[in-house]
Amino acid sequence: MASLFRSKHLDAELDEEVRSHIDLATQENLANGLDRHQARKAAMNSFGGLTQTKEAYRRQRGLPLFETLLQDLRYALRQLFRSPGFAATAILTLALGIGANTAIFSVVQGVVLAPLPYPQPERLVLVQESRPNLPHLDISYPDFLDWQRGARSFEQMAALTWRDYNLAGSGTSEHLKGMEVTSGFFATLGVKLALGRELSASEDLPHGAPAAIISDRLWKERFALNPQILGKSIVLDGAPTTIAGILPPKFRFFSDADIYTSLAQGAPRAYNDRTIHSFLAIARLKPDAGLSQAEGEMNTVQQNLDRLYPTADRNLGTVIIPLRDAITSDVSATLLLVLGAVGIVLLIACTNVANLLLARSAARTREFAVRSALGATRARMVRQLLTESVLLALAGGALGVGLAKLGVSLALAKLPTAMPRTDNIHLNLPVLLFAFGISLAAGILFGLAPALRSFRVDAQSSLKATNRGSTRARHRGQSLLVIVQMALTLVLLVGSGLLLRTIGKLSNVNPGFDARHVLAFKVGLSPSLTKTPSSTRIALQQLLDRIRQIPGIQAADLTNIVPLNDDDNSGPFWLGAEAPASPQDAPHALYFWTGPEYLETMKIPLLRGRFFSASDTSTSESVIVIDSVLAHTYFPGKNPIGQIITVAHWGPARVVGVVGHVRHWGLNDPGTYNPGQIYICVYQLQDPIVPVLSNYMTLLVRTPLDAATVMPSIKSVVYDTGNDQPVYDVKTAEEVVSASMSAQRLTMILLGAFASLALMLAAVGIYGVLSYSVKQRVQEIGIRMALGADRGNVLRLLIGQGLGLAIAGVAVGAVAALILARLLASFSQLLYGVTPGDPLTFATVSLVLMGTAFLACYIPARRATRIDPMQALRSE
Repeated sequence: MASLFRSKHLDAELDEEVRSHIDLATQENLANGLDRHQARKAAMNSFGGLTQTKEAYRRQRGLPLFETLLQDLRYALRQLFRSPGFAATAILTLALGIGANTAIFSVVQGVVLAPLPYPQPERLVLVQESRPNLPHLDISYPDFLDWQRGARSFEQMAALTWRDYNLAGSGTSEHLKGMEVTSGFFATLGVKLALGRELSASEDLPHGAPAAIISDRLWKERFALNPQILGKSIVLDGAPTTIAGILPPKFRFFSDADIYTSLAQGAPRAYNDRTIHSFLAIARLKPDAGLSQAEGEMNTVQQNLDRLYPTADRNLGTVIIPLRDAITSDVSATLLLVLGAVGIVLLIACTNVANLLLARSAARTREFAVRSALGATRARMVRQLLTESVLLALAGGALGVGLAKLGVSLALAKLPTAMPRTDNIHLNLPVLLFAFGISLAAGILFGLAPALRSFRVDAQSSLKATNRGSTRARHRGQSLLVIVQMALTLVLLVGSGLLLRTIGKLSNVNPGFDARHVLAFKVGLSPSLTKTPSSTRIALQQLLDRIRQIPGIQAADLTNIVPLNDDDNSGPFWLGAEAPASPQDAPHALYFWTGPEYLETMKIPLLRGRFFSASDTSTSESVIVIDSVLAHTYFPGKNPIGQIITVAHWGPARVVGVVGHVRHWGLNDPGTYNPGQIYICVYQLQDPIVPVLSNYMTLLVRTPLDAATVMPSIKSVVYDTGNDQPVYDVKTAEEVVSASMSAQRLTMILLGAFASLALMLAAVGIYGVLSYSVKQRVQEIGIRMALGADRGNVLRLLIGQGLGLAIAGVAVGAVAALILARLLASFSQLLYGVTPGDPLTFATVSLVLMGTAFLACYIPARRATRIDPMQALRSE
């Protein structure tokens, strides 16, 4: 009863005191020209009503904390509903920043941070060989077998490589992506098959019984989930192959594959050749073995191999990398860069909302003063303001999650096909927790400035203050936030501008061939036509002859690798016919296996000598053509025509021509990895190599017709020979060139989108500050105009105020952008042809930012020039 009486007594006392202050504020509003209803309403709003002030008193008398928190929440909701325009603007601004961050984080989390979908993935590693000039090198099969026998830090180890297959069936054969693996591959990953078994050790031999493991997708689509398919035979590349097992749904390793066969059967030449480096090795560490221990052990094993096989293994080392890092190494740095960029957007959004709250808190100064005079503590007012800001942030976060879901869908549609682990990108629990966390942090961040400002409220002076006088000190905090916004926006604009310039430079790079009007595709030759190396050569020649007769085909030929397609066919070579002491010390070149019309098809210039002709066959003298880089490097000042070069695994050949250099490893390739190129005529390849060519060859045609017009005719020609010859991987050379710039293009698009968003937010920020300044300086502007200032003077004064903030922001941002642009240059060689401090980029984006700032300043400044001096002075 005593508590109830004390509460009622406080209410009565409080009501009387608050009403007196509201009456005083009402009289002041009446004096400022408002009618009685508007004056009373403004006074009530400025003091927040009676309820919150009563709550402040009750808190002083020991009201429970939980109840006061609920009161803060209810009061915050009422305040936001009273200002729907402010609330909507703040929530939408935050939703854009939080949504963009959540969308990009979902990509980073799914691709880079999430563990691999295998048991104990932290124990899985990739094992590679290395040379002094090549830190990462594929391994040889004999070395892998020795590693298996000698390593003690691994539970299991397996080798693999990629391969295409043709699955025969009714009608046209189906082309399938697949892999060749050693026995124990799935056990090393810790994956249990859905049905059946792994490849056995007896099947993992060059002449073992052919067996295959198929994917869940193939089992569903080709065999209708029939479990009886186990043990049955299918025709794979013309050979009967037994289905040994079926993989679980959604299994994926590096990339999608539908067929897994024995590596030893698919690479008989490499089975006993230590100089052929064509495979990857994965291993599972033992529970008590660390990465450094395994590296030391593997180096010891490799040193022993160096002593035992000095010709093949001299100067070879080993490199062990966590498997997740190996899978994501090409994209992780770029994704983290984009995540940092979108974090800047969130900071800009937070500063924008902080500016809005500062302006709003300035209008509530007298409310804070009355609440302070009536007993509300500063901590309570700070907590109230933080409650409002966190509530805004959580609402923005909830809307941002919806925008993030849309953004993830768009990202999955636009991400490059080479991006790993895209199937793992979705809004899962870690992503939602991230969204909640940044929402909470953002609420505290942008709510802190107005909350701390409430500490400086002096009750007596605020209650007596009028609207007259300078507002310079009042706007200092908001001006600082605008400068920060402009600086951060400039950083993003510079980043996207440098990448835009890079794309422009790359587009003007001559790749060494003419990609226009070139169409590339693959054909799985019928097994009936490839029974012998001789029949394979004849089948290729006849197929090309029929394709060349199609109307609109100007030239056609084949190759084992297409420029700029990331395919590798490199190996050692040496000058003369005598082999060096160690082939491992010999220089390396990239080998193109092509036909006589390849230069005409690709429009690669012939600089000296001749290219291949129909007379270059397996029975004629071995000849090669080299590129200009190799000619200048090894025959400086000499004529390379007639010189002898020995190609490893093939033999000595005479140089008959020199052609222009082709940028195979990328348009921005600096030429540090296998810069020299050697062309070998496909019809001179040794018999054991011909089956490899038939599995990996690509046909190229030059035609002014588009793919949709000419491909039906090409397929008709191919199918005339046999329906078991699938045509697949159809693409234009221009698409290949464009795909080689995908890393720069994707990063540029994302940074450009975020920079545009940041520019919009910065413009809104400077517009808001100047608009509020005009509103607060109505009397000052009226006095200036009454004393003779014309509209042009007022316009220049206010625009100068806004542009001053923009100039300060550009100056600060230029320094930050110069530092961060150097960081951009180190990410995956994203920049090409431009320096991190490119003056044209900095000047252009600075002008864009200043122009945007001018427009944002002009609108409120123009509105200020329409103020009526008499009305402004009358309101005084």
